[in-house]
Amino acid sequence: MIQDSGTRRSFNSGAVRDAESGKGRCDLLPLDVVAELEGSVVLGLINSYMHCRDTVYLYDALCNYLAEEECSYRNTEDMFLEVAKHFEEGCNKYGERNWEKGIPEDVYIDSAVRHYLKWRRGDEDESHERAFVWNIICLIWTHKHITKEADA
Repeated sequence: MIQDSGTRRSFNSGAVRDAESGKGRCDLLPLDVVAELEGSVVLGLINSYMHCRDTVYLYDALCNYLAEEECSYRNTEDMFLEVAKHFEEGCNKYGERNWEKGIPEDVYIDSAVRHYLKWRRGDEDESHERAFVWNIICLIWTHKHITKEADA
């Protein structure tokens, strides 16, 4: 189940997400330093994306995540079937295809990094593993479909 603070933030696109206040801003962390301290290839790859805006780093982050020993997904099919549940819960919470309206990339990065760190810490209050993958997938889609259109 996706946690809910009961407060929403809206974006110019009409998309909405849960409020960010009090959660920290993981997208502002110096991820290269954090990646080294954590021994995390995944965080290093997200950092590389933030500086180069090349989605190959995000695809690599997902592949490296799947290779982590603690990852519960045996293969990409398991991962995508679980993430589909996150899309369903998001649809029930925010409306169908809300995320496709356009959410800033830094919001996805912030959320992905936070969920990844909570997953690594062992938090079980929600499916942080699934939420991490969802944010990375939506970030890739947004980069390809929304950000590129805005740059044109």
